[in-house]
Amino acid sequence: MAPMSTKTRVTGASIAAFAVVYAFGYSGLVATEYRSETASVAERFIPLPELNKADYNARMLALAHFDIASSTIIYESAAAAVAAAVVASSTSALPFSTASSSVQVQGDLWPVSTVYPNADAILPFKRIVAYYGNFYSKGMGVLGEYPTDQMLSMLASTTAKWAAADPATPAVPAIHYIATVAQAGAGKEGKYILRMPDDQIDHALDLANRVHGLVFLDVQVALSTLQYELPQLEKYLKMPQVHLGIDPEFSMKHGERPGTVIGTFDAIDINYAAEYLARIVRENHLPPKVLIIHRFTQDMVTNYEKIQPLPEVQIVMDMDGFGSKAKKRNTYSRVIVPEPVQFTGVKLFYKNDSRPPADGLLTPAEVLKLTPAPVYVQYQ
Repeated sequence: MAPMSTKTRVTGASIAAFAVVYAFGYSGLVATEYRSETASVAERFIPLPELNKADYNARMLALAHFDIASSTIIYESAAAAVAAAVVASSTSALPFSTASSSVQVQGDLWPVSTVYPNADAILPFKRIVAYYGNFYSKGMGVLGEYPTDQMLSMLASTTAKWAAADPATPAVPAIHYIATVAQAGAGKEGKYILRMPDDQIDHALDLANRVHGLVFLDVQVALSTLQYELPQLEKYLKMPQVHLGIDPEFSMKHGERPGTVIGTFDAIDINYAAEYLARIVRENHLPPKVLIIHRFTQDMVTNYEKIQPLPEVQIVMDMDGFGSKAKKRNTYSRVIVPEPVQFTGVKLFYKNDSRPPADGLLTPAEVLKLTPAPVYVQYQ
């Protein structure tokens, strides 16, 4: 690559482009040498990777479609241009950040200022494209609807479309598998759930491995609790490629049968799940986990402002619900946008979003126009 010019001219429209100057996620590592007290042999010490905060902040601004003033500014380097985008006076309309919290813009809900994630974080450096469902059911999503090879081919094609729609953000495929399924019957425990056997979860892991992707294990607690159900999955959550989804729709706080009313999670529940994952990350020296929370009504999540992203756990509020493009945009702007947590996602339904009077799935280009732009896209 040819060396960059010593002067960089940048406008508001181009500031987000500086994100691609950096390696996705981390700054360079510098190795040092030391000598063991018990031997004269020189050993190498490699420090832990560090999060590239400038790249992180620039990408968060890009997701929020933030434009710096259109007048041209000249900087000494691309790095200085990005730094200027994320460090400004608190009295300014420009974005600003601190050493411990990510970029924000005064007067704007997005991007959300949160604690920085640990190095090796997936978001916002990549976009996750997930296929959702359960292998036992053709009606719960694409995972169970198509033969394995056909489904994986579809996932690869869909992921490629997202990579083409936003070349600055690599797209990574994921298998989002419902591992704890709400049921119409109470079952032996009276909890209205069915836990999937290990061989089914192992199948999800195998499929993700075939596409070099991630796994999300989704939990519908029904009349059980996260405190009881998450430990059932801990041996899988200890794996670096395995992440978690929780579904408030089927969290029956008042003893109702799943499917009769829309359930709910409070910030206390979501923070419990985040802390649970964070402990696993710390104890097993893992990269940060991603926690998905499905949502299509305000009552499905209460006390959103108390939800705490952690260095070990990145939180995505995923807009669920099907219907026309206009209806989905409205749900996103009414339910997701006004209650910012950290990142956003959107669910697209191959059938229900295409069945009249709906007018078809939102395209990648249409989804990317949402503010903030989702970093997690799920197909059911």
